[in-house]
Amino acid sequence: MIRFFGLILLFSVDAAHHQYKDGESVPVFVNKVGPYFNPHETYHYYSLPVCRPDEIKHRPLTLGEVLDGDRMAYSLYDIRFKQSVSKKTLCSVTLETEDIEKLKQAIRELYYFEFNIDNLPVRGFIGHFEESGLIPVPHVERCYLWSSLHFTFTYNSHSNMIISVNVSTAGTHPISLDDHDAPLNVEFYYSTEWIETTDTISIREKQKGSFFPKTLEIHWLSVINSVVLVVLLTGFIVIILMRLLNTDFSRYNKEDSLDDELAIEDECGWKVIHTEVFRFPGYISLLSAVLGVGTQFLAMACGILIMALCGVFKPGHGGAIHTYSIILYCITSSIAGYVSGSFYRKFGGQNWVRNIIMTAFLFTGPFFTIWFTINCTHWYAGSTQALPFTTILLLMLVYILVGFPLTVLGGIIARNTTSDFDSPCRTRPIPRLIPPQPWYTNFICHCFFGGFLPFSAISVEIYYIFATVWGREQYTLYGVLLLVFIIVLSVSACISIALTYFQLSSEDYRWWWRSIFSAGSTGIFVFFYSCFYYLRRSNMSGAVETVEFLGYTALMCYIFFLTLGTIGFGASLKFIRYIYVNLKMD
Repeated sequence: MIRFFGLILLFSVDAAHHQYKDGESVPVFVNKVGPYFNPHETYHYYSLPVCRPDEIKHRPLTLGEVLDGDRMAYSLYDIRFKQSVSKKTLCSVTLETEDIEKLKQAIRELYYFEFNIDNLPVRGFIGHFEESGLIPVPHVERCYLWSSLHFTFTYNSHSNMIISVNVSTAGTHPISLDDHDAPLNVEFYYSTEWIETTDTISIREKQKGSFFPKTLEIHWLSVINSVVLVVLLTGFIVIILMRLLNTDFSRYNKEDSLDDELAIEDECGWKVIHTEVFRFPGYISLLSAVLGVGTQFLAMACGILIMALCGVFKPGHGGAIHTYSIILYCITSSIAGYVSGSFYRKFGGQNWVRNIIMTAFLFTGPFFTIWFTINCTHWYAGSTQALPFTTILLLMLVYILVGFPLTVLGGIIARNTTSDFDSPCRTRPIPRLIPPQPWYTNFICHCFFGGFLPFSAISVEIYYIFATVWGREQYTLYGVLLLVFIIVLSVSACISIALTYFQLSSEDYRWWWRSIFSAGSTGIFVFFYSCFYYLRRSNMSGAVETVEFLGYTALMCYIFFLTLGTIGFGASLKFIRYIYVNLKMD
């Protein structure tokens, strides 16, 4: 187990900063190209008709880089440390009709390229696109190819380390792809400029990702709005419930009743179902698995936020969060197995093998199905986002040899250490008839209120998260994210308690699954919002990006359902135990 985690961590660590000698070669790795507005649709740089060596060789990649769609290959650029050159010939390429059309299509879709120099990403656009003018009719399109690039390096003379790299097309003239017929001979050039600086190596991290929009600024208005909402909501629920409970306790716990009719009237509400409220629900194996996996993702979220606050996830290291998420998922599988096994033991379950398998595949099953569909779509399109077979095999082995055994181990520990369910009330053998329910206590209303209120508390923050995951923004406001995480958990717990109280007051004791769906339905609202974001707030398009967006968004909403559903269940269980422990029974 230790060897596997060591192997993954080894694959995720960046190379050490290199100290160059004067005149030493600085390798330039070409990486990928793709549409600017489709962040997750990337292709190999050499898929375009550009300068390439006779034999393409690739640099070994970390696991995080592979998961991030990187495919770094050696290039023809000959750059020497501290040696500036002007308009040096890279190569000459003869473009046929098919090549010209491929480049024009890439330029129309605003393709950008990404190089990697001394472990620093360098990005620029393939070409320049113009259409129409002041008069939109007739429609005119013109595509220009940038054939000359200018690299600007800054270096620290004391440490002989590269501090930053920038590429530009300033001072160069593009080649029109519309004014020439095939075959078209294109000469590619490059220039280098070296600038001495006193900046230290710590500045390098700030240079990464400067091609894309700047880091998001703190949106205090939305944070304050969410905080005020959760304070008001929590205070409202606590005050109302405490007043109602005090009234209920004083009415139900009367030792003497002077009026028999009044005593009969007292036998209503949540007291009258005290012999039913702890009746175990159906599908206990599935319920246990949901609670186990939900607790696992809650632990994962806490772990990721802690690492983010500690500075583990830095701009320009997009693959790091993928790597650590895999590690955390495998480690926390033991939590899923233990929590699921513990509840299954309390519910009196007997088929332990079924419970463990259901816990292990409750998320990995849908995840593999959706991921396989997305990966096949990338394979068909030739995108670098499609994982190589060796990486797929490695990830499968990690889960089979680490994640699944930890799930089994957690279940075994829970089976041998968990006691029976401690119920404050005895359950009678024959279920009580549930009276007709008012409209506001039905399943749909509970799901609407239980999902809408937590979603409203985080809706603004979700936009910024989407703009980071599915856009070009860089999210670094992890302290704000932690605050919003606490808010959504608090709102979910409070609204679940309130809805459970109203349900029990209507003498409906089927709260087990209801508490999960009422809070977990937040995932449905997030999915509807994601569809709105894709159609109205993003510039993404195409089958590849659509399939990936809908697939991974569905998985994210599923995680919302499991995590918040578990929070709602736990809060409802604590609340029900509290009121029935403090209730005097006849």
